[in-house]
Amino acid sequence: MELIFLGTSSAVPSKYRNHTAIALKAFGEVFLFDCGEGTQRQMSQIKLSPMKINKIFISHLHGDHILGIPGIIQSMGFRGRKEPLHIYGPPGLNDVLKSALNLGYFSMDFEIHSHELDEGLIIEKEDYKIECVKTQHNVPNLSYSIQEIKKPRFIKEKAIALGLKPGPDFGKLHRGISVHFKDRMIKPEEVLGDERKGIKITYSGDTRPCETMIKLAKDSDILIHESTFEAGQESKASETGHSTAHDAANIAKKAGVKSLILTHISTRYKKSKQLKTAAQEIFKNTMIAEDLMVVEVKTEKF
Repeated sequence: MELIFLGTSSAVPSKYRNHTAIALKAFGEVFLFDCGEGTQRQMSQIKLSPMKINKIFISHLHGDHILGIPGIIQSMGFRGRKEPLHIYGPPGLNDVLKSALNLGYFSMDFEIHSHELDEGLIIEKEDYKIECVKTQHNVPNLSYSIQEIKKPRFIKEKAIALGLKPGPDFGKLHRGISVHFKDRMIKPEEVLGDERKGIKITYSGDTRPCETMIKLAKDSDILIHESTFEAGQESKASETGHSTAHDAANIAKKAGVKSLILTHISTRYKKSKQLKTAAQEIFKNTMIAEDLMVVEVKTEKF
């Protein structure tokens, strides 16, 4: 599982930071969280093809989070994409995509499925689930969490002790399906270990500190949280619907996360060390996202 920070700036890009976009390679898919202007060029720098993107999740409809969408769609069409693309986001997303599909002349042979969200569980598959909640920006903003679903370990010795032999019944029990053996039914809980927690990653989008963000981020392995302002600028951050480094660190501490990554860094900060230092006063395990930074996510490391 890999997190790739394609863009880490706030409203205005700089020489060092592109507009917001984060790719997650996991579960045999590529997810994109936000898609600011220049995202596909950033992808080319690390040899990540837009054709591999399965789903795009938009936090809110400010330009620095969505203006890369038209270009990516047109590039996908030019390259002959056939597979459908799913794009998720807050109310108003349908109109944004309608506008994107009417920009200039191009053709495409794939479907785009637009999903305007409220909040709650968005996707639940065998190996992962994705949820979102409304958080507090100056326009509607959705924060997302993606959590790995890990089945309890199958304990072969327990199954053999019950008289079962290796084969299809082992697989059924591991998938949570009871099997009939001789004169009785064997239930999965008889041969499975304890519940296991999978990796959880939470992304804030743009938001002021709020209780819903804490609840969503609860027990995350990684919290990716915006830090548009330095500590001491809480009033300015609140006025504009953003967070400071201290705000993000407090969220991480209250949510009991393992690791905090600060992003959405304002161009006013030529060096981001002051943001990291301020956050670490409250939450030690903090790092600053940099453009094209890759974070390998492994359970044993967090």
